[in-house]
Amino acid sequence: MTFERNILLTGGAGFIGCHAVKHFVTAYPDYRIVVLDKLTYAGNLDNLKEVADKPNFVFVEGDICDAKLIGDLFAKYEINGVMHLAAESHVDRSIENPMEFVMTNVVGTVNLLNAAVKAWGEHPNGPVAAVASVAEPVEAPEARKYLFYHISTDEVYGSLGKEGLFREDTPYDPRSPYSASKASSDHFVRAYHETYGLPVVISNCSNNYGPNQYPEKLIPVVINSILHRKPIPVYGKGENIRDWLFVGDHVSAMDAIWHRGASGRTYNVGGNNEWQNIQLVKKLCQIMDDKLGRATGESEGLITYVTDRKGHDLRYAIDASRLRDELNWEPKQKFDEYLSTTVDYYLALFKS
Repeated sequence: MTFERNILLTGGAGFIGCHAVKHFVTAYPDYRIVVLDKLTYAGNLDNLKEVADKPNFVFVEGDICDAKLIGDLFAKYEINGVMHLAAESHVDRSIENPMEFVMTNVVGTVNLLNAAVKAWGEHPNGPVAAVASVAEPVEAPEARKYLFYHISTDEVYGSLGKEGLFREDTPYDPRSPYSASKASSDHFVRAYHETYGLPVVISNCSNNYGPNQYPEKLIPVVINSILHRKPIPVYGKGENIRDWLFVGDHVSAMDAIWHRGASGRTYNVGGNNEWQNIQLVKKLCQIMDDKLGRATGESEGLITYVTDRKGHDLRYAIDASRLRDELNWEPKQKFDEYLSTTVDYYLALFKS
């Protein structure tokens, strides 16, 4: 069977990756999606069972740090696109073991970049020329023969005060080993675009939430703690602010960027949905009390303030106007609905 595109999607058994895989496999049957995942603690093949029998889905267990494996995959499947999500992503774990993050997030990314340059050749201006201004047209999807799409994080920008938003031209200022490793990988992707003419796009997203997230992140931790009447750990005073983006909205942004984003360009993806950690925790307490039939305010009594994380950034918030203006994308912003659905998912998971 001949496919229009052969896309290597790394980290596809993880949280964001599995939603991206299911979307692209289902929405684009002419695209073969070759998923490469190491199946670490955060990867789960069950996340992909909905598409496991699709003819345009291929799964390979492996490590992006294995350069030979990557080269072999490019040759075997005639890879002409990369959607790179594989990463170590938990800040606390990066503080405990920075080198693991350097290897996966930096060395692994460079392995993929090297394989793309070797397989696709050097292109002085890239198969799709970089757009110099927002007024210039973006090439039609059929004109894009090759593309390396690197999915990154807003944490590379550092920390905001009470005002302002992260823009694509905000200087990088990573504050943790995790964000430093992602900042480095972003720089390598841009460098390969400039040096080898590799056609690339980068997106930097805010905090994702939704089903299938490994239960070490804030929202599933809170849900699990409430369900089992355990202390709810909140760093510091809970005053840190994050912009929460539903994973389905993120995937719709990825689709727009993949098909219409300009080579060499960066797009910020945000939910326009800022919450103080403590306010989000209290909202989850209210939702859980209602769903579990508990007295109003009962779960708030489980909130326990713990020693703040080292280098804990105060606030993240995204300006996604470039994505809106150039690619006509905006989040659906149904936070109450999406959060309730997310709670239902984890309640079912943690009760099983």
